[in-house]
Amino acid sequence: MNSTAGAAPAGGASRHVRVFLPVLAALIALAWVALWAWGQSPYGRYLDHGDWAASGPAAFLCRVVPAGDVVVPGVLYAVAWILMTTAMMLPTTLPLFTAFDRLTSQREDHGRLLVLLGLGYMAVWGAFGILAHALHGAVLSLVASAPTLAWHGWLIGVATIALAGAFQFSKLKYRCLDKCRTPLSFVMEHWRGRAQSRHAFALGAHHGLFCVGCCWALMLLMFALGTGSLGWMLLLAAVMAIEKNVSWGRRLSMPLGVALLSWAVILAATHG
Repeated sequence: MNSTAGAAPAGGASRHVRVFLPVLAALIALAWVALWAWGQSPYGRYLDHGDWAASGPAAFLCRVVPAGDVVVPGVLYAVAWILMTTAMMLPTTLPLFTAFDRLTSQREDHGRLLVLLGLGYMAVWGAFGILAHALHGAVLSLVASAPTLAWHGWLIGVATIALAGAFQFSKLKYRCLDKCRTPLSFVMEHWRGRAQSRHAFALGAHHGLFCVGCCWALMLLMFALGTGSLGWMLLLAAVMAIEKNVSWGRRLSMPLGVALLSWAVILAATHG
């Protein structure tokens, strides 16, 4: 490993506390504030991933922008998803950024490497967001074409909650969770300090894959609970942060799975 990637001296630790942590905390806080402000504005309905082109400014843009029916909803969704991911997932991966910040603090391109690490991480969550958006669109199309399913739309929400609950017991969940819970070992194992830009981005993307593998089912709950609900976002973000970063967090997964499955059963019984 490159010698400049060794442990940071006292000055690096001081800079980490004075600069890095406040900047990252400010970024997370800004994302939450932006989501709250968006939700309180006349454009708040765009956070719910409904028919954005039906009325309002989005409908006008859809008419005047080439291929607007696809481009405008796509851009609105991308902005909303990036804000949501920044607000919900960055707090859960703070130890990864902390470990990488300390490890590379003596490099001249330290700041750029941190940005690339974040871009790699967000790129993976962005790809997941595209898949989730496509799945959501397919479900809406299915509901629109099947009157019986439209009358029983609650089944989709119950199935999503049950899926999230069942995934809490899967081996994949725990394999990915273990990787997320040991960020320093992950960085030390995968960071070589050569071809720095490419490796920093790849490191973020690699860790993002494990993060998605650990949390994808819980993130899908946002489509069942309401993607514009700040309260649910805060609750799910707290749960995922505890699972990944708190000493007893790994033991939360199974009780959470039981709670979600029980909730799904209660909802099914109520509607039935």
